[in-house]
Amino acid sequence: MRYHLRLAFSVVSGFIVAAALGCAHTIDVMPSASASQEPSTQSIADNERVPFVIETFRQSQNGSSQNPSSELERRILNSVQETSLFSTLVPLGGAYDSTGVKMVAARLAMDETINSHPGAAALKGIVIGASMFLLSPFIDLNYDYTAQASLELERWDGQITRYEARSSGTAQYGLFGASPTIIAELKGRVTEACLQELMTQLVRDTDLYLASHTPLPPSTTRTITVNARRSGARPAAVPVTTHPTP
Repeated sequence: MRYHLRLAFSVVSGFIVAAALGCAHTIDVMPSASASQEPSTQSIADNERVPFVIETFRQSQNGSSQNPSSELERRILNSVQETSLFSTLVPLGGAYDSTGVKMVAARLAMDETINSHPGAAALKGIVIGASMFLLSPFIDLNYDYTAQASLELERWDGQITRYEARSSGTAQYGLFGASPTIIAELKGRVTEACLQELMTQLVRDTDLYLASHTPLPPSTTRTITVNARRSGARPAAVPVTTHPTP
């Protein structure tokens, strides 16, 4: 009787430990190249700050274009706001009259790369199933996420400066620990590291965006080039019927 009780206790304890290990997860974010470099700080007078206007915002995932996320745009604007470098932040599509006003036009792009290792996950799933889930606490699943941001700023006099930042991370979790919360946490931490590096680069160039840095050009009328999106496919030929001349 005591033997059976000890055996049952051991089995239950084993399942509890296995479940605890299977629900554990870790998230590793690779430090950026400028993570150890502290951005320079300085006080800026209010009359030295100019508006920051988003003109374009592109977002892609694994090379495929996506609809720009309003949540991501707000996150980027919050990061810019925390620098206290600009007087006003105008989101994409926001109305702003730039006639005769010093301003900085921003063009944003965020590229995401996701790798859930489907082949390795399928193989590990076969092993877990064959072992009747006994090996599940000892087999980790991986999810990789990379964010690359680019920021192009055009000053009121036409000078263009480009900034780029990249960050990546990996989430490791057990079979029973897989959840959208873990993936969301990974994406959030990687995106935050990427934007922090981008803002560090921007703050180093504070002097470039001070209103007193350079006067307005003689003509403050800005011109843009309007292009239609090219699909890459050649247009279909249009048949033409001709009639012989009698």
